[in-house]
Amino acid sequence: MEYTTLGRTGLRVSVAGLGCGGNSRIGLGSGKSEAQAIALVREAWDLGVNIFDTAAVYGTEEVLGKALKGLPRERVVLATKARFGRLSPAETVASLDKSLALLGADYIDVFQLHGVTPNAYEHAREIMAPALLKERDKGKIRFLGITESSPHDPESRMIERAVADGIWDTVMVGFHMLHQNARRRVFPLTIKERVGTLLMFVVRNIFSQPERLRSTVRELVASGQLPASLASAEDPLGFLVHAGGATSVTDAAYRFVRHEKGVDVVLFGTGEIAHLRSNIASILSPPLPEADRAKLAELFGHLLGVGLDLPGFAGGPPRG
Repeated sequence: MEYTTLGRTGLRVSVAGLGCGGNSRIGLGSGKSEAQAIALVREAWDLGVNIFDTAAVYGTEEVLGKALKGLPRERVVLATKARFGRLSPAETVASLDKSLALLGADYIDVFQLHGVTPNAYEHAREIMAPALLKERDKGKIRFLGITESSPHDPESRMIERAVADGIWDTVMVGFHMLHQNARRRVFPLTIKERVGTLLMFVVRNIFSQPERLRSTVRELVASGQLPASLASAEDPLGFLVHAGGATSVTDAAYRFVRHEKGVDVVLFGTGEIAHLRSNIASILSPPLPEADRAKLAELFGHLLGVGLDLPGFAGGPPRG
Protein backbone atom coordinates (compact mmCIF):
# COMPACT_ATOMS: atom_id res chain seq x y z
CA MET A 1 0.00 0.00 0.00
CA GLU A 2 1.04 3.59 -0.57
CA TYR A 3 0.25 6.36 1.91
CA THR A 4 -0.07 10.11 1.73
CA THR A 5 -0.88 13.02 4.03
CA LEU A 6 -4.51 14.14 3.94
CA GLY A 7 -4.03 17.85 3.38
CA ARG A 8 -3.43 19.97 6.45
CA THR A 9 -4.92 17.34 8.77
CA GLY A 10 -1.55 15.61 8.99
CA LEU A 11 -3.33 12.24 8.90
CA ARG A 12 -1.36 9.52 7.12
CA VAL A 13 -3.88 7.72 4.94
CA SER A 14 -3.81 4.97 2.36
CA VAL A 15 -4.27 6.24 -1.18
CA ALA A 16 -7.05 3.65 -1.51
CA GLY A 17 -9.99 4.19 0.82
CA LEU A 18 -12.85 1.77 1.39
CA GLY A 19 -16.22 3.40 0.79
CA CYS A 20 -18.97 1.72 2.79
CA GLY A 21 -21.94 3.13 0.89
CA GLY A 22 -23.03 2.96 -2.73
CA ASN A 23 -24.92 -0.01 -4.09
CA SER A 24 -22.56 -2.52 -2.49
CA ARG A 25 -22.50 -1.20 1.11
CA ILE A 26 -19.54 -3.54 1.81
CA GLY A 27 -21.69 -6.44 0.63
CA LEU A 28 -24.82 -5.73 2.67
CA GLY A 29 -26.45 -4.14 -0.36
CA SER A 30 -26.09 -7.33 -2.38
CA GLY A 31 -27.35 -9.72 0.29
CA LYS A 32 -24.07 -10.61 1.97
CA SER A 33 -24.11 -11.41 5.66
CA GLU A 34 -22.71 -9.26 8.41
CA ALA A 35 -19.89 -11.78 8.86
CA GLN A 36 -19.00 -11.50 5.18
CA ALA A 37 -19.00 -7.69 5.37
CA ILE A 38 -16.70 -7.84 8.39
CA ALA A 39 -14.38 -10.20 6.53
CA LEU A 40 -14.27 -7.76 3.60
CA VAL A 41 -13.28 -4.85 5.84
CA ARG A 42 -10.60 -6.93 7.56
CA GLU A 43 -9.21 -7.99 4.19
CA ALA A 44 -8.98 -4.33 3.20
CA TRP A 45 -7.10 -3.64 6.42
CA ASP A 46 -4.74 -6.54 5.79
CA LEU A 47 -4.03 -5.10 2.34
CA GLY A 48 -3.05 -1.79 3.90
CA VAL A 49 -6.24 0.25 3.68
CA ASN A 50 -6.50 2.44 6.78
CA ILE A 51 -9.17 4.98 5.85
CA PHE A 52 -12.82 3.91 5.87
CA ASP A 53 -15.61 6.23 4.76
CA THR A 54 -19.21 5.65 5.82
CA ALA A 55 -22.29 7.74 6.66
CA ALA A 56 -25.33 7.68 8.86
CA VAL A 57 -27.60 7.01 5.88
CA TYR A 58 -25.56 4.04 4.61
CA GLY A 59 -26.54 1.75 7.46
CA THR A 60 -23.01 0.35 7.67
CA GLU A 61 -21.56 2.17 10.67
CA GLU A 62 -22.33 -0.59 13.15
CA VAL A 63 -20.87 -3.35 10.97
CA LEU A 64 -17.80 -1.25 10.22
CA GLY A 65 -17.33 -0.67 13.95
CA LYS A 66 -17.48 -4.41 14.60
CA ALA A 67 -14.99 -5.07 11.80
CA LEU A 68 -12.48 -2.57 13.15
CA LYS A 69 -12.82 -3.61 16.79
CA GLY A 70 -9.50 -4.64 18.25
CA LEU A 71 -7.39 -2.85 15.63
CA PRO A 72 -5.01 -0.12 16.82
CA ARG A 73 -7.26 2.95 16.88
CA GLU A 74 -4.39 5.36 16.26
CA ARG A 75 -3.77 3.70 12.89
CA VAL A 76 -7.40 3.71 11.73
CA VAL A 77 -8.83 6.81 10.04
CA LEU A 78 -12.61 6.87 10.44
CA ALA A 79 -14.65 9.17 8.23
CA THR A 80 -18.42 9.42 8.48
CA LYS A 81 -21.13 11.89 7.57
CA ALA A 82 -24.35 13.43 8.80
CA ARG A 83 -27.12 13.90 6.26
CA PHE A 84 -27.37 17.54 5.37
CA GLY A 85 -30.53 19.43 4.51
CA ARG A 86 -33.30 18.81 6.97
CA LEU A 87 -31.32 18.32 10.16
CA SER A 88 -30.94 21.13 12.68
CA PRO A 89 -27.61 21.68 14.44
CA ALA A 90 -28.91 19.76 17.45
CA GLU A 91 -30.03 16.89 15.24
CA THR A 92 -26.67 16.86 13.49
CA VAL A 93 -24.88 16.63 16.83
CA ALA A 94 -27.25 13.81 17.76
CA SER A 95 -26.30 12.10 14.49
CA LEU A 96 -22.64 12.46 15.42
CA ASP A 97 -23.26 10.93 18.83
CA LYS A 98 -25.16 8.03 17.28
CA SER A 99 -22.35 7.46 14.78
CA LEU A 100 -19.83 7.34 17.62
CA ALA A 101 -21.94 4.75 19.43
CA LEU A 102 -22.50 2.58 16.36
CA LEU A 103 -18.83 2.71 15.37
CA GLY A 104 -17.74 2.00 18.93
CA ALA A 105 -15.40 4.96 18.75
CA ASP A 106 -14.47 7.76 21.12
CA TYR A 107 -13.87 10.16 18.24
CA ILE A 108 -14.34 10.52 14.48
CA ASP A 109 -11.25 11.46 12.53
CA VAL A 110 -13.14 13.24 9.73
CA PHE A 111 -16.78 14.19 10.27
CA GLN A 112 -18.45 15.45 7.11
CA LEU A 113 -21.64 17.25 6.15
CA HIS A 114 -23.15 15.03 3.46
CA GLY A 115 -24.14 16.23 -0.02
CA VAL A 116 -24.23 20.01 0.40
CA THR A 117 -25.57 21.91 -2.61
CA PRO A 118 -24.50 25.46 -3.54
CA ASN A 119 -27.79 26.95 -2.38
CA ALA A 120 -27.43 25.28 1.01
CA TYR A 121 -23.80 26.15 1.60
CA GLU A 122 -24.38 29.36 3.54
CA HIS A 123 -26.49 27.43 6.05
CA ALA A 124 -23.74 24.82 6.33
CA ARG A 125 -21.12 27.46 7.02
CA GLU A 126 -23.07 29.84 9.25
CA ILE A 127 -25.32 27.47 11.20
CA MET A 128 -23.96 23.93 11.07
CA ALA A 129 -20.21 24.45 11.17
CA PRO A 130 -20.17 26.42 14.46
CA ALA A 131 -22.11 23.65 16.20
CA LEU A 132 -19.74 20.99 14.89
CA LEU A 133 -16.66 22.99 15.79
CA LYS A 134 -17.88 22.99 19.41
CA GLU A 135 -18.03 19.18 19.23
CA ARG A 136 -14.52 19.19 17.82
CA ASP A 137 -13.37 21.20 20.82
CA LYS A 138 -14.90 18.50 23.04
CA GLY A 139 -12.76 15.87 21.33
CA LYS A 140 -15.55 14.10 19.44
CA ILE A 141 -14.20 15.17 16.04
CA ARG A 142 -10.64 15.67 14.91
CA PHE A 143 -11.32 17.34 11.55
CA LEU A 144 -14.32 18.73 9.71
CA GLY A 145 -15.16 17.89 6.11
CA ILE A 146 -17.83 18.59 3.53
CA THR A 147 -19.01 16.60 0.51
CA GLU A 148 -20.57 17.88 -2.66
CA SER A 149 -23.69 16.59 -4.38
CA SER A 150 -21.98 15.96 -7.72
CA PRO A 151 -25.11 15.14 -9.80
CA HIS A 152 -26.72 18.40 -8.62
CA ASP A 153 -23.54 20.48 -8.67
CA PRO A 154 -21.37 19.21 -11.54
CA GLU A 155 -19.41 22.47 -11.63
CA SER A 156 -18.33 21.98 -7.98
CA ARG A 157 -19.48 25.50 -7.11
CA MET A 158 -20.04 24.55 -3.47
CA ILE A 159 -16.54 23.11 -3.12
CA GLU A 160 -15.00 26.26 -4.59
CA ARG A 161 -16.63 28.34 -1.87
CA ALA A 162 -15.89 25.85 0.90
CA VAL A 163 -12.17 25.59 0.20
CA ALA A 164 -11.79 29.37 0.34
CA ASP A 165 -13.53 29.65 3.72
CA GLY A 166 -10.85 27.85 5.73
CA ILE A 167 -13.37 25.95 7.88
CA TRP A 168 -13.30 22.58 6.18
CA ASP A 169 -10.20 20.40 6.43
CA THR A 170 -11.33 17.95 3.73
CA VAL A 171 -13.65 17.91 0.75
CA MET A 172 -15.19 15.00 -1.15
CA VAL A 173 -15.55 15.61 -4.87
CA GLY A 174 -16.65 13.69 -7.95
CA PHE A 175 -13.99 13.13 -10.61
CA HIS A 176 -13.59 10.56 -13.39
CA MET A 177 -12.52 10.09 -17.01
CA LEU A 178 -15.66 11.67 -18.49
CA HIS A 179 -16.10 14.31 -15.78
CA GLN A 180 -12.76 16.07 -15.35
CA ASN A 181 -14.04 19.38 -14.04
CA ALA A 182 -12.21 19.11 -10.70
CA ARG A 183 -8.87 19.42 -12.49
CA ARG A 184 -9.73 23.02 -13.34
CA ARG A 185 -12.09 24.08 -10.58
CA VAL A 186 -11.10 22.17 -7.43
CA PHE A 187 -7.60 20.75 -7.26
CA PRO A 188 -5.69 24.02 -7.80
CA LEU A 189 -7.62 25.45 -4.84
CA THR A 190 -7.23 22.46 -2.52
CA ILE A 191 -3.51 22.32 -3.23
CA LYS A 192 -3.14 26.02 -2.43
CA GLU A 193 -5.17 25.81 0.78
CA ARG A 194 -3.85 22.35 1.78
CA VAL A 195 -7.36 20.90 1.97
CA GLY A 196 -7.47 17.10 1.86
CA THR A 197 -9.33 15.50 -1.05
CA LEU A 198 -11.43 12.34 -1.10
CA LEU A 199 -12.60 11.20 -4.53
CA MET A 200 -15.99 9.69 -5.26
CA PHE A 201 -17.81 8.72 -8.49
CA VAL A 202 -14.54 7.27 -9.81
CA VAL A 203 -16.11 4.13 -11.33
CA ARG A 204 -19.80 4.37 -12.13
CA ASN A 205 -22.17 2.35 -14.30
CA ILE A 206 -20.93 4.18 -17.37
CA PHE A 207 -17.61 2.33 -17.06
CA SER A 208 -18.83 -1.05 -15.84
CA GLN A 209 -21.79 -1.38 -18.24
CA PRO A 210 -20.64 -1.23 -21.91
CA GLU A 211 -24.08 -0.45 -23.31
CA ARG A 212 -24.46 2.47 -20.88
CA LEU A 213 -21.18 3.88 -22.18
CA ARG A 214 -22.13 3.38 -25.83
CA SER A 215 -25.55 4.98 -25.46
CA THR A 216 -24.14 7.95 -23.51
CA VAL A 217 -21.45 8.53 -26.12
CA ARG A 218 -24.05 8.42 -28.92
CA GLU A 219 -26.12 11.03 -27.07
CA LEU A 220 -23.07 13.24 -26.65
CA VAL A 221 -22.22 12.90 -30.35
CA ALA A 222 -25.79 13.79 -31.28
CA SER A 223 -25.61 16.93 -29.14
CA GLY A 224 -22.32 17.96 -30.74
CA GLN A 225 -20.19 17.39 -27.66
CA LEU A 226 -18.10 14.53 -29.05
CA PRO A 227 -16.63 13.75 -32.50
CA ALA A 228 -18.96 11.94 -34.90
CA SER A 229 -16.42 9.12 -35.26
CA LEU A 230 -17.21 7.94 -31.74
CA ALA A 231 -20.89 7.30 -32.52
CA SER A 232 -20.16 3.94 -34.16
CA ALA A 233 -17.43 2.87 -31.74
CA GLU A 234 -18.21 -0.50 -30.15
CA ASP A 235 -15.93 0.41 -27.25
CA PRO A 236 -15.35 4.19 -27.07
CA LEU A 237 -12.72 3.75 -24.36
CA GLY A 238 -11.10 0.67 -25.89
CA PHE A 239 -8.01 2.65 -26.85
CA LEU A 240 -7.02 2.57 -23.17
CA VAL A 241 -6.69 -1.22 -23.08
CA HIS A 242 -3.44 -2.37 -24.66
CA ALA A 243 -0.02 -3.77 -23.81
CA GLY A 244 1.65 -1.20 -21.59
CA GLY A 245 -1.68 0.47 -20.89
CA ALA A 246 -4.71 -0.49 -18.84
CA THR A 247 -5.96 -4.05 -18.49
CA SER A 248 -9.62 -2.93 -18.56
CA VAL A 249 -11.73 0.22 -18.60
CA THR A 250 -12.22 -0.10 -14.84
CA ASP A 251 -8.47 -0.43 -14.35
CA ALA A 252 -8.00 2.70 -16.47
CA ALA A 253 -10.60 4.60 -14.44
CA TYR A 254 -8.78 4.00 -11.17
CA ARG A 255 -5.34 4.72 -12.60
CA PHE A 256 -6.56 7.90 -14.28
CA VAL A 257 -7.74 9.52 -11.05
CA ARG A 258 -5.10 8.10 -8.72
CA HIS A 259 -2.24 9.98 -10.33
CA GLU A 260 -4.02 13.30 -10.82
CA LYS A 261 -2.22 16.14 -9.07
CA GLY A 262 -4.24 17.19 -6.04
CA VAL A 263 -5.82 13.80 -5.34
CA ASP A 264 -5.24 12.30 -1.90
CA VAL A 265 -7.60 9.33 -1.44
CA VAL A 266 -9.44 7.34 -4.10
CA LEU A 267 -12.59 5.87 -2.56
CA PHE A 268 -13.96 2.62 -3.93
CA GLY A 269 -16.80 0.37 -2.91
CA THR A 270 -17.32 -3.36 -3.25
CA GLY A 271 -18.93 -6.36 -1.65
CA GLU A 272 -16.55 -8.94 -3.10
CA ILE A 273 -13.06 -9.75 -1.84
CA ALA A 274 -11.77 -10.51 -5.35
CA HIS A 275 -13.10 -7.15 -6.51
CA LEU A 276 -11.53 -5.48 -3.49
CA ARG A 277 -8.13 -6.88 -4.40
CA SER A 278 -8.37 -5.92 -8.06
CA ASN A 279 -9.49 -2.37 -7.23
CA ILE A 280 -6.57 -1.86 -4.88
CA ALA A 281 -4.18 -3.33 -7.44
CA SER A 282 -5.41 -0.83 -10.04
CA ILE A 283 -5.12 2.11 -7.64
CA LEU A 284 -1.54 1.07 -6.89
CA SER A 285 -0.63 0.60 -10.56
CA PRO A 286 1.49 3.12 -12.48
CA PRO A 287 -0.11 6.07 -14.27
CA LEU A 288 -1.71 5.53 -17.64
CA PRO A 289 0.64 6.19 -20.57
CA GLU A 290 0.91 9.90 -21.24
CA ALA A 291 -0.53 9.49 -24.75
CA ASP A 292 -3.66 7.90 -23.29
CA ARG A 293 -4.04 10.62 -20.67
CA ALA A 294 -3.65 13.26 -23.37
CA LYS A 295 -6.32 11.60 -25.51
CA LEU A 296 -8.72 11.44 -22.56
CA ALA A 297 -8.19 15.15 -21.95
CA GLU A 298 -8.61 16.00 -25.64
CA LEU A 299 -11.77 13.93 -26.19
CA PHE A 300 -13.54 14.31 -22.86
CA GLY A 301 -11.91 17.09 -20.85
CA HIS A 302 -14.66 19.57 -21.69
CA LEU A 303 -17.57 17.34 -20.60
CA LEU A 304 -19.52 18.21 -17.49
CA GLY A 305 -21.79 16.06 -15.37
CA VAL A 306 -21.52 12.88 -17.44
CA GLY A 307 -21.92 9.55 -15.66
CA LEU A 308 -22.68 10.93 -12.21
CA ASP A 309 -25.38 8.38 -11.43
CA LEU A 310 -26.39 8.01 -7.81
CA PRO A 311 -26.57 4.54 -6.24
CA GLY A 312 -29.71 2.86 -7.50
CA PHE A 313 -30.53 5.68 -9.90
CA ALA A 314 -29.63 6.57 -13.44
CA GLY A 315 -27.82 9.86 -13.90
CA GLY A 316 -29.40 12.92 -15.36
CA PRO A 317 -28.86 14.05 -18.93
CA PRO A 318 -25.25 14.73 -19.92
CA ARG A 319 -24.19 18.31 -19.90
CA GLY A 320 -21.45 20.04 -21.84
